[in-house]
Amino acid sequence: MTSTTSPSISTVAGADKERAVATIVTAFSGDPIMRWVFPDPLQYLTYAPELVRRFCGKAFEGQSAFAVEGFMGAALWLRPGVEPDGESLAEMMQRAVPEADQEKVSDLFGQMAEYHPHEPLWYLPMIGVDPARQGMGLGSALLAHALAEVDREAKPAYLEATSERSRDLYARHGFEVTGTIQVADSPPMFPMLRKAR
Repeated sequence: MTSTTSPSISTVAGADKERAVATIVTAFSGDPIMRWVFPDPLQYLTYAPELVRRFCGKAFEGQSAFAVEGFMGAALWLRPGVEPDGESLAEMMQRAVPEADQEKVSDLFGQMAEYHPHEPLWYLPMIGVDPARQGMGLGSALLAHALAEVDREAKPAYLEATSERSRDLYARHGFEVTGTIQVADSPPMFPMLRKAR
């Protein structure tokens, strides 16, 4: 792919679900929030794939999981009316997070829930680009692809930026910060809303 060629983006077929999960896990290996939740490398590699499946898995069922050619990047969106599997996620976190850290991690998810709008909207729990391919505009292309459908439906979109860099990327696509999520010694997370267009 050259800088003048738009990347090919497609809906992830069921058979390719694990490729998309692997892309997200690889992309988030240096993410401040993800590594705060899973600071130990073995803990991260053991539980991050399961977290992605439980937090974003309904994107595959809803045909709202998108990937860049070669799975260099992926975006897992939840359509209006679709929510992460909170009960399943909580059960997994009980196993994945050491007991001493469970309260603060639970508090983080609690703050996320408080900021999450209650109106029907598109929610982007996770989007990521393989670190070896970052800086090539693939994240922007993935966002633009889904936001075109969001705009056709005239719906708002919502996400949580987990770094200042990602916050700035989302702002360029029309998302506005609605607050700051932070607990204990966690890095800040930025809830962001893009109004219906």
